Amino acid sequence: MLRVTKDDWLASWLPLIGERAAGLPILELGCGGGRDSEVLVAAGHKVVGIDLSAKAIGNARMRAPSAEFHCQDIQSPWPVTSAGVVLASLSLHYFSWPETTGLVERIRQVLRPDGILLCRLNSTKDHHFGASGHPPIAENYYLVDGEPKRFFDRAAVDRLFASGWSTLGIEERMIDRYDRPKAVWEAVLARDD
Repeated sequence: MLRVTKDDWLASWLPLIGERAAGLPILELGCGGGRDSEVLVAAGHKVVGIDLSAKAIGNARMRAPSAEFHCQDIQSPWPVTSAGVVLASLSLHYFSWPETTGLVERIRQVLRPDGILLCRLNSTKDHHFGASGHPPIAENYYLVDGEPKRFFDRAAVDRLFASGWSTLGIEERMIDRYDRPKAVWEAVLARDD
């Protein structure tokens, strides 16, 4: 597994993001405190971010004041109806499998033809952040500190994107985004038509 010592995961994808955004806003699902939003805005993109946490949205607004942010659940209707790029970094793991696949289909539907999804998913090797030692809800889905959290192995990643997607890159990585190393799957996929 590749170890990333600085969490600049978007850097290598910026040329493709610029090409596929095609002037449309980038929809960021689960934008958190705006770390990725800031990178995208600095690269000249219009960003529309969504997060459930009002505190995170406040931090995101300070980091990327030119972006548009909405405090809402990502299962609610999105403020963007068409996008060339959707970003979902560590935001698709809170849901049952049917809800997760439903979100992925909604992402596919909001993307213009040949649009891309850049996402990161919790790996089943992410033992620092809940992949073991917590009450199971379903396979690789646990109650972690009172919140449901899903963890993905390669077969689950492949199953999640089996229909309507072309894979541009999938890699399991260890990242240094938090106080302890975190194991993730990084996936970049293009909408198939």
